[in-house]
Amino acid sequence: MEIEIPVRGAFSFAENMGYLTRSTNECMYQIDNHKITKLIPLQGEHVLLEISSNDSNKSLLITCMASSMTLNEQHRASIINYVEDWFDLERDLTPFYDMAQNDPLLREVVKRFYGLRILGISDLFEALCWGIMGQQINLTFAYTLKRRFVEAYGKHIEWNGQNHYLFPEPQQIAALTVEDLRALQLTNKKSEYLIGVAQLIADGRLTKEQLLAAGDCKSAEKQLVQIRGIGPWTANYVLMRCLRHSSAFPIDDVGLHLAIKHLLDSDRKPTISEIRQLSANWSDWEAYATFYLWRCLY
Repeated sequence: MEIEIPVRGAFSFAENMGYLTRSTNECMYQIDNHKITKLIPLQGEHVLLEISSNDSNKSLLITCMASSMTLNEQHRASIINYVEDWFDLERDLTPFYDMAQNDPLLREVVKRFYGLRILGISDLFEALCWGIMGQQINLTFAYTLKRRFVEAYGKHIEWNGQNHYLFPEPQQIAALTVEDLRALQLTNKKSEYLIGVAQLIADGRLTKEQLLAAGDCKSAEKQLVQIRGIGPWTANYVLMRCLRHSSAFPIDDVGLHLAIKHLLDSDRKPTISEIRQLSANWSDWEAYATFYLWRCLY
């Protein structure tokens, strides 16, 4: 099956590829020859996608390389929805760019990375796990933990000599013990948090639909921070990457602080009070501002 998805508005496949290649240890997709290969879940089955773009950046080209079933038009629509959500294609970035052009901190950043989208994580469990794993460690080790976790418990297929993985299912992780995850070098606390989140999702006590039904970003954040192991930083990370709230703002993020320090050519990281002042004009676009500032670090 071949699919072409038209892209409207500001979009650069190269800039998004630049973000996706930030780590050589990524295990949820592979990139080669300007093409992304990713295994995605599809109605209880799976399909391996190859995603590229035409030279004009006006469309994404998708080839279904392998599938566990015969694909039909319903599957086609689901694949389009998945890719559009991953690249946040339905969002009009014009108001963000208009705001950023008049913002001293963002003005040059948006020129440099014009067309970058917030690359999403559609699965709530995956987003929460990635947020928990990344707490208080550097990005390199976070990727190592994710790879160990995915390779230990995720389903995979082999294609052209390479393994392509799906993220582990919450039902499987819910049945594990802390000792199981400790073997991956996860701490006791993070192991407990991951198993606890898995149990909530497996039991239907926490769903993406439930959080989206909260309506606004702050209401969804209040629900998330009630979960053991989910603080404001992790909650806002999930709100950005999974629930797609453009006003999500992980203001305590170390990477955000380092990016601002770098752009201001300062000898110290900014205080939270200073960040609030610097971000005063970012209303409803805090997530995109943060994502673009993160991009300055690599």
